Amino acid sequence: MTRPLFLDAATMARLLGPAAVADVLADALRAGLEPDAQPHRTAVPVPAGELLLMPAAFGSFAGVKIAGVAPGNAALGLPRITGSYLLLDGTDLRPLALLDGAALTELRTPAVSALAVSRLTPADRPLRLVVFGSGPQAYGHLEAVLAVREVAEAVVVARNEAGGRALAGYARTLGALARTGAPDEVAKADLVVCCTTAREPLFDGALVPPGATVVAVGSHEPDARETDSTLVARSEVYVEGRSAALREAGDLLVPLSEGAIAADHIAGDLAELVTGRSLPSEDRPRFFKSVGMAWEDLAVATALYRAAGSA
Repeated sequence: MTRPLFLDAATMARLLGPAAVADVLADALRAGLEPDAQPHRTAVPVPAGELLLMPAAFGSFAGVKIAGVAPGNAALGLPRITGSYLLLDGTDLRPLALLDGAALTELRTPAVSALAVSRLTPADRPLRLVVFGSGPQAYGHLEAVLAVREVAEAVVVARNEAGGRALAGYARTLGALARTGAPDEVAKADLVVCCTTAREPLFDGALVPPGATVVAVGSHEPDARETDSTLVARSEVYVEGRSAALREAGDLLVPLSEGAIAADHIAGDLAELVTGRSLPSEDRPRFFKSVGMAWEDLAVATALYRAAGSA
């Protein structure tokens, strides 16, 4: 049997950029992939944190990601997210490739957000961007947003001041006007991106202007959230898949438990945005909540495998 191809983080970043990955996800949805039909994520508590098992199959490929979430790793100077992705031939389940799972997550999560941003924000003018966080996902999301939209100014809001200054500096190397700021700067934002490990709301949702878009990607736990019930109740809400969001997204489940919203508050999913079946309004904030789904990993891993074969 042929030895599986190994794709490390550097190779993956070289093969596909954020805009190309967003296109891969859009193509999968246009091809008929139904996010809610895919298997659920399994979370297994372990002493260091939790193990996540994420299988998926579509077309001629199948795959599974085993990811570790270790909150204590930061104090050890190690990544919070670890893991590997095994890509399989969908017809006989032969292993085709082994990918760095953390790098795959860092590549696909911003691309999911970029795909949503490309459908939920105007393309005819530069956007005022506020980014919460200064970790790997904040960097990835900055790059992904810049790949699909022009940014007038990027404001970084980070608990780690040195990390926030570093991210703002990096944004300037990419040609964006950037600085650090405070949470209340969402009042002047066109786009707010939350990519933190916060378990409580980061800002006052009443401040977000009508027509602005908020993207939250930091949590997939039912009791953790980055946004408050005020924002969610005011907003037109979009998700990757309804069943996954209503199972895992604390940003929605907490407002639901408080009675701030009803279960039918979700306006649409990513597939409906991509295919045009759902069209965002302009008189309310738009909120996209991502929890990360296995079909996304499979679509991106498949594209990386094909790109490596033709490189």
